[in-house]
Amino acid sequence: MLSMQEYVSDAVVLRKDPQGDLDGRYVFLTERFGKVAAKAKSSRKITSKLASHLEPGTIAKVRFIENHQIQVIDALKEGTTAASLADLYFLGQLLHEFQPEPELWEMLVPGTEGFSWRSALGVLGWDPDGAACASCAAGSPAYFYVPRQEFFCTACVRKLPSKLKANTVLSIYGL
Repeated sequence: MLSMQEYVSDAVVLRKDPQGDLDGRYVFLTERFGKVAAKAKSSRKITSKLASHLEPGTIAKVRFIENHQIQVIDALKEGTTAASLADLYFLGQLLHEFQPEPELWEMLVPGTEGFSWRSALGVLGWDPDGAACASCAAGSPAYFYVPRQEFFCTACVRKLPSKLKANTVLSIYGL
């Protein structure tokens, strides 16, 4: 007989996606476990008690169970983060699952200096200070291309096809 594991952690909801007719798939940055993707059964029902606690940007105390997959069992909203929904989306794309990132966590919770891509990329190993444009090798790039994990200067990012830039390029300086 397999045993279920239960986990509890404070978490920032990074993203939510529909799954089936009534379920949802959520991506969290948890304080204790790092990025966690989990299913929440019936979270899209109009009578769902979980839905309001699992909106992107919400900071909540979340209880998960793991049997064959990770599932959200309970959540209680404790606040919201000041980071934008776009920043949370990109963060969800860049993080690896189950790798705690205490410095990123501190950037997202209220009462701290706040979230900045310049600092976040440095924490994740892509330090903008020593980076150069992937196209022209100019120093001090202003943009980060998420799918290829490359830096670009302002002139070269304009040369990228617009369909590539949509939802894939982030400004390091919040331009």
